[in-house]
Parts: sequence; C-alpha cells; structure tokens
Amino acid sequence: MSKIIAIANQKGGVGKTTTTFSLGVALGKEGKKVLLIDADPQGDLTTCMGCYNQDDLQNTIGTLMSDTILDREIDVEKAIIHHKEGIDFIPSNLDLSALEMSLVNAMSREFTLKNSIKSIQDKYDYILIDCMPSLGMITINALACSDKVIIPVQGEYLAAKGMGHLLKTVSKVHKQINPNLKIGGVLLTLVDKRTNLSQEVRESLEKNYGQYVKIYDTEIPKAVNTAKSSSTGKSIFEFDKNSRVADAYKNLAKEVLENERTKTRNETSKVR
Repeated sequence: MSKIIAIANQKGGVGKTTTTFSLGVALGKEGKKVLLIDADPQGDLTTCMGCYNQDDLQNTIGTLMSDTILDREIDVEKAIIHHKEGIDFIPSNLDLSALEMSLVNAMSREFTLKNSIKSIQDKYDYILIDCMPSLGMITINALACSDKVIIPVQGEYLAAKGMGHLLKTVSKVHKQINPNLKIGGVLLTLVDKRTNLSQEVRESLEKNYGQYVKIYDTEIPKAVNTAKSSSTGKSIFEFDKNSRVADAYKNLAKEVLENERTKTRNETSKVR
C-alpha cells in the first residue's frame, strides 16, 4: 500500500515544488517507486519535470478529475509521464483552475482526486502531491487522499505566518473527511546559515507548535543552483549532486523513511 504525502502551505515561495521533486527523486534513490502529482494549476512541478508546453498536454490531473466528476472511464496510465531520473509524474496545467469551480457542485467533491488515482495507487511506494498555495477545494482534495502532510516553511521572519490556519484546516480534514491524515512534519527551507534568522524561526516553531507537530531535523539551505536546476528539467541530484541542497534532501528522505519505520515498529508493539 502506497504512502501518500501532500506537500502543502498556503503561502507561496516556500519551496513546495522543489521539495516535492527533490524528495521524490531522493526516495527513488532509496529504492522506492515514486509518483509525483502536480496539483497546482500554475504547473511549476510540471515545468521542473521538463514539460514546457503545458497547454498542449492532453492528459493531466485536471482531465482525470474531470472524468471522475462526469463519471467517465478513467485511464490514469495515459496521464503518467516517466521521468529520466526514475520517477513518474502526473502533470498539470491551467485547466485545473476551471475544475476547482466544477468541484463546488460535484458529488463527493472532496474525494474526486482520491477516486481519480485509486486504480494505480498500489503500484507505488510513495505518492507525493505538490499542492497549490491556497486552501481551496483542490488542496482539500489532496489532503483528503493523503496519509501525511509535510509543511515547508521558509527560514525567515513572518514565514510561519498562517501556520495556525493551515493546521486548523488539516485538523478539520482529519476530523470530518480523512481520519488517517497526520502531519508528517514542518520542514525549514531556504535557510541562510549566514544569519541567525533560521534558528530563531526554528525556536519559534518549536515553542508554538513543537508539542503538536514534528519539526524535521533536516533543513534545506538556500542556494542559487536550486533555482537554476528547476529550469533544466533536472533534479538537484542531476544538476549539482555534490551540493548542500542535494545532501539535505537525501537526509530528508532518510528521515521520512526512518519515521515511517519507527511508526510501524510502534504500531506492531501496540498490537502485541
């Protein structure tokens, strides 16, 4: 059974897309079969994966969800694109914006994404969903089908602004829609070690949310090459494999896997 992780924060520019791509490739390097889903109409993940003519795409996450709403036959395999670095992804484009309006009157609207991908779900160890920078119906759909949510937070002042609202939304989805949803953790991104800001942000997060939410030990440093790699269709591992950013995402993947193993051991102990 695959683990589905939503990468979410209603604040833009915090590294959601980079984290989705880089964590996905890093998990692939750990021997896991990975699928990425671009759930943002802007299609930034789709661009990062090397698809530059998004308007020409015939099969996207938007078309799959539209077919689900209209009760048409769904062929998820047609929408899956194989990336040269060993992972798969389902692209997105601006059609997803129009779909959000259609979801308002759709039956079981919160489960449209879940129903769209259920036929291929067990083919992967991990499915990562890059969420749009809002808490609209598309993001609710992502949370409704996820086991966990990872929240990237920029290591600067005011970066944690809105965290409380996001956590309330996750709690509401957990209580009303998806009782399996958990917060995987908060990930500090775009960290500049030349200043003390990131440490102050970490201390603030731990003080305000640490008793409820895990703050990942791994921090993602700010680096020019991260932005450069996004325009080449290559992950940071292919673009600059010896960089601090590549090392950080390797560590994050190991941390995610170790947390999963610890959880499994704890659940096994409880059963006994």
